[in-house]
Amino acid sequence: MAKVYTQTAKSRRRRGLKEASAISYAARIGVQAMDTRALIFEVEQGFSYAAFETLRRQLGLSPAELADLVQIPRRTLTRRKQAGRFTADESERILRFSKVLQAAVELFEGDAQAATRWLRSPNRALSGETPLAMTRTEIGAREVEELIGRLEYGIPS
Repeated sequence: MAKVYTQTAKSRRRRGLKEASAISYAARIGVQAMDTRALIFEVEQGFSYAAFETLRRQLGLSPAELADLVQIPRRTLTRRKQAGRFTADESERILRFSKVLQAAVELFEGDAQAATRWLRSPNRALSGETPLAMTRTEIGAREVEELIGRLEYGIPS
């Protein structure tokens, strides 16, 4: 395994280097990853149940509602809660929702409540579906992210 060299914040400042920051959409649910490789590692290890709960609270959903969106059967969710950890596939789906939420919060200039309302509202540009419902699949999530990008640049959808 490769050695990882770390620097203190003070030594980075002395050299004029920027502070390293975690990937924002992962940090939103309590997953600390400084780069893509670290995030992949975290996904492969499986997220803790706390990541699911954090996302659920931020979206204002019940555990059953989020489990349905993330496509985790309720009995499986109960087992994951007892075990305290999700599988890699489940973690990746949780991360997908966190990424879309982060993009929506940025679209609404940090207003998480406005972003959540938008995510939960039917959208004509998505054929009347809610952005959250579209995010159930990777293809749908990309469509939501593209819509957010168009809205950020003022392109009518």
